[in-house]
Amino acid sequence: MDPFETLSAVAVPLEQANVNTDQIFPARMIKKPRAVGYAQFTFHDIRRDDAGALRDDFPLNQDKYRDARILVAGVNFGCGSSREGAVYTLLDSGFRVVIAPSFGDIFAANCLKNGLLTITLPEATVADLRKEISAAAAPRLTVNLEAEEITRPSGETLAFEAEPFQKHCLLNGLNEIDLSLEFAAEIDAFEQAHRARLPWLAVEEG
Repeated sequence: MDPFETLSAVAVPLEQANVNTDQIFPARMIKKPRAVGYAQFTFHDIRRDDAGALRDDFPLNQDKYRDARILVAGVNFGCGSSREGAVYTLLDSGFRVVIAPSFGDIFAANCLKNGLLTITLPEATVADLRKEISAAAAPRLTVNLEAEEITRPSGETLAFEAEPFQKHCLLNGLNEIDLSLEFAAEIDAFEQAHRARLPWLAVEEG
C-alpha cells in the first residue's frame, strides 16, 4: 500500500454518532466485486432519500466537500459488523484519514491493514473541528503523521497521538505481508538452522 506521510486535502464533517459499517457500506453490496467501483456505494443509503435521489443536506453531496479525502466523524464511527468493505468503499472514494472521538475496534484494525489513518481526539475537540470545517470557505486540513499534527483551516495546529505500530506501518506503507517480509532474513536463517539440526524433518521437493 502507499506510504502515508502528509496529506493536505478537503475535509468533510459528518455529524452523526454511531455510524455503523452497514451505513458506510450496505450489506447487500458485499456480493459485488470491488472492480465495479465501491466508491458508488459509500454511505449509499444515508446519502439518498427513499426514492434513491441524493439528499442535498448530506455533506458529501455538496460541492464544497465533493473532493474530500479527510472525514471528520462522530463518536463510535465504524461500529457494527466486521465487513472490510466499509474500509474499501472509503478508500475507493479517496479517503486516507478519518478523525473521530472513537472507532469500532474491528473497523479501526481493518483501516490499518488497508492504509487508512484513523485519528482519535476528544469528543469536544472533534465537534469544534467539524464546526470550523463547516464554516470555512476552504475546508482543508493538513495531516502530518510524522509530526503527529493537524493544521486546521484557521492555520492553527492540533496535536494528536498516533499508536507507534500504526505509525510505523503507515509511514512505510506496510501491510501484513510486508511486515512479515521485513523479517525475511531472520526467517531464512531460522529455517536453515532448523534443517541442519533436524535434517530428517526436511521434505524433499519433486
